[in-house]
Amino acid sequence: MPTETPKNFAPLDRDGVFAIVRDQLVDILETDPENISEGQSFKDDLNADSLALVELVDALEEALSERTIGFRIEDDDLADLKTVRDAVDFVYAHVVAHGQKG
Repeated sequence: MPTETPKNFAPLDRDGVFAIVRDQLVDILETDPENISEGQSFKDDLNADSLALVELVDALEEALSERTIGFRIEDDDLADLKTVRDAVDFVYAHVVAHGQKG
């Protein structure tokens, strides 16, 4: 059985980050991708409770750990993530600031 080879990823742009956030929300909230847009509030529009947000953080950390050096969302940062746009902006800013693995 061959060993796993390192994965090469194309650099993430903001649209790519949105796609990752949306795809994770689709799985967590069991909804369709077209039901998620950047302007939506996690709580008011998507009915995401605190457990769903913790699941989102875990999923994003896992999804981005192979692509971005040291990607982590701290508990203090989670309090600032009220909308899908907030999450996309946070992740994208981290990707730009900390670089991506090639």
